[in-house]
Amino acid sequence: MRYLSTRGQNPSSGTSSAAPSFAEILLTGLAPDGGLYLPESYPQVSKAELELWRGLSYAELAYAVLSRFIDDIPPADLQALIAKTYTAEVYGNGRNREQAAEITPLRWLERPDEAGDEAGLAILELSNGPTLAFKDMAMQLLGNLFEYVLAKRGEEINILGATSGDTGSSAEYAMRGKAGLRVFMLSPHQRMSAFQRAQMYSLHDDNIHNIAVRGSFDDAQDIVKAVSNDHAFKARYKIGAVNSINWARVAAQIVYYFKGYFAATGGVSGNSDRQVAFAVPSGNFGNICAGHIARMMGLPIGRLVLATNENDVLNEFFHSGVYRPRASTETHATSSPSMDISKASNFERFAFDLVGRDPTVIRNLWSAVDAGGSIDLSKTSFYSRLSDFGFAAGRSTHADRLATIRDTYEKYGLMIDTHTADGLKVGRELRTPEMPMVVLETALPAKFEETIVEALGRRPERPASLQGIEDLPQRVEVIDVSVDAVKAIIQRQLD
Repeated sequence: MRYLSTRGQNPSSGTSSAAPSFAEILLTGLAPDGGLYLPESYPQVSKAELELWRGLSYAELAYAVLSRFIDDIPPADLQALIAKTYTAEVYGNGRNREQAAEITPLRWLERPDEAGDEAGLAILELSNGPTLAFKDMAMQLLGNLFEYVLAKRGEEINILGATSGDTGSSAEYAMRGKAGLRVFMLSPHQRMSAFQRAQMYSLHDDNIHNIAVRGSFDDAQDIVKAVSNDHAFKARYKIGAVNSINWARVAAQIVYYFKGYFAATGGVSGNSDRQVAFAVPSGNFGNICAGHIARMMGLPIGRLVLATNENDVLNEFFHSGVYRPRASTETHATSSPSMDISKASNFERFAFDLVGRDPTVIRNLWSAVDAGGSIDLSKTSFYSRLSDFGFAAGRSTHADRLATIRDTYEKYGLMIDTHTADGLKVGRELRTPEMPMVVLETALPAKFEETIVEALGRRPERPASLQGIEDLPQRVEVIDVSVDAVKAIIQRQLD
């Protein structure tokens, strides 16, 4: 499997032999031309293969899927890395310890009607890892892949990332203490929950460096991209990425769409024609991009329901054809802070498929985005093709989140976090009776205690290992929005 950039040359032009392999792009993040990596083509999964995959464990399924994208790591080594990652011990923070071996248990809120009038509503639990967020599903594997590839090459790498709340802690917990790895993580100052800040800033490992930016997540993400696009600096300081701009993150997330599909269609043979809808809380478009790719591979996903909070750039695009990233001053600080994003990096990956994988079109469109402008596809043939990709979209507000959290607790006895509430609110609005609606849980409610208390008047439970985390000493460097300031911190630590 070889990879191309969304802004680079098509493999059909005769340059595909120079395209990089998985291990090469694992360590680079952004492509040299500023684009994002994607496979030259999506591997296809037949109905017969779907039937064979139904009975696999999560680790076995992850190998079946990921081996289609990774052919430059020996199969036995890849299998061992995946088996080491997806264990009940690593993903044992869920509500029911007895289900830990399932890794991503499916919880029915409304079971399918035996008469066939209602296909059911479910939550796919993705937040049972060490930081209680779905980011652990990919990040734990990424940490093991990084360590393996670096050891084989005898190299080191310095990870530079930006987080709106959950990516940072997931990355740091996955990379802490690992040989050959340092992490420099940018976060928006005072725009995360107290629990999220504590998870990151209480880590004092020598290879972990937290930097809080006086601005929004988009400001932090722009800094990461600017540093990555300084090719001389990137090469000298061996800068890599763990944000969802890194293809390996997206690839690992494809797996749980297959696992959720099998669980929602009964987990038995004979149902691989049945379509399933997934509702996905979306900020940076990485999570739902993985669902888009699973669908392109042949997984029978009938609908991908994108849910935003008040920062509704993506919802606006799917309703109007206009993609208009907002300035940091227009980005709302909300009670689902991990989605407080107004410039969705992974949207470029979907747009590449939408425009027929033409990198010239993407270069032209994103030159406007990178200059602070917008994209209007409403009157183009590309927008008319949007329905071919199965997307629907909706928006949720703080009042909606509180109401959904209350209703879910009262009706189903289940406490959910604010982001999952966004997904459930929009998913219920857009569900149809002919296919199950599976809402992707993005975090456990303990990460957003303040809003849970506001909604329910009670505190969510948290694992014993994370009790009192807010009281631990914290270490973070606070800076203004400045590329040079971040470069200076990296230089000070490495020179």
